[in-house]
Amino acid sequence: MIGTANGLAVSITGLGSHVPDRVVTNDELSTMMETSDEWIVERTGIRERRIAAPEEALSDLALPAARQALEDAGISGSDLDLIIVATVTPDMAFPATAAILADELGAHDAGAYDLSAGCTGFMYAVAQAYGMLAGGLAQRALVVGGDVLSKILDWSDRGTAVLFGDGAGAVVLERVGQGGFLGFELGADGSGGLQLYLPAGGSRAPATAESVAERRHFVQMNGREVFKFATRVLVASAEAVLAECGRTIEDVDVYVPHQANVRIIEYATQKLGIPDDRVVIDVDRYGNTSSGSIPLALADAKADGRLAAGRLVLMTGMGAGLTWGSGLIEWTDGGRT
Repeated sequence: MIGTANGLAVSITGLGSHVPDRVVTNDELSTMMETSDEWIVERTGIRERRIAAPEEALSDLALPAARQALEDAGISGSDLDLIIVATVTPDMAFPATAAILADELGAHDAGAYDLSAGCTGFMYAVAQAYGMLAGGLAQRALVVGGDVLSKILDWSDRGTAVLFGDGAGAVVLERVGQGGFLGFELGADGSGGLQLYLPAGGSRAPATAESVAERRHFVQMNGREVFKFATRVLVASAEAVLAECGRTIEDVDVYVPHQANVRIIEYATQKLGIPDDRVVIDVDRYGNTSSGSIPLALADAKADGRLAAGRLVLMTGMGAGLTWGSGLIEWTDGGRT
């Protein structure tokens, strides 16, 4: 699914992020499983990640990020009429974490729902929010991307446990006078779903004493196949959205790829021909935070001054599903209509 932004101009007017306090280094992981700092850095580029406290759920990470985004946009929760939370680790199956956030933020009349598209969830959610605003069904939207994957990891499995971290990012979307989102490209290949999945806990395989004993409530991943998929779609999706919008790689000022693995990002940037100084990388500090990955990276890019008005920002995610998605935005500085 691909398309250009033909409706009213819609942009990100507020940005926020939040990560847990606890830092877990590779050296600490080496005391829990057969691994080492050298082994992890060489294969992933990850040096440390943030891990939620036992009592922290997704909403505990999402709420500070959301409040920061609202403050950055200069609005309050009561101004929102749409909240979308992209995650695979909601507080609970239902009610939606988005509804919990709506209550905490005072957005009592907002539509609120969760969206599940793996690590691509943030891009799917932003595209949906854009469509709602451009179509006139909403005026101001809050999109949160976040996960607490530490809750569903087997901490004896170095094939997964070393990769992931916890965190959340949030953006406010509003109509603007000019600029903003230029286009999106989204896709999914369900035939690869079992390459990255959570075997039990859904309606196909409800929780039982046996499923718990068999450790089927932890993330399962075929690392080799997911790596091949990721390196392919990061490039293909980025090229597709640029072509649809009539832009080229040379036009891109800031590239924000999903922060899954430094080696994947390096492959994509070399294949696309994007200079290193235009690429945002923070996976070394946060690990793969799934739906939180791109908004956390956006927050880092804003903090170091790269998100100036008029700059062309390319975002691409990929993850469980298997899914992928890209968005192209001409960054704006206020200017809401």
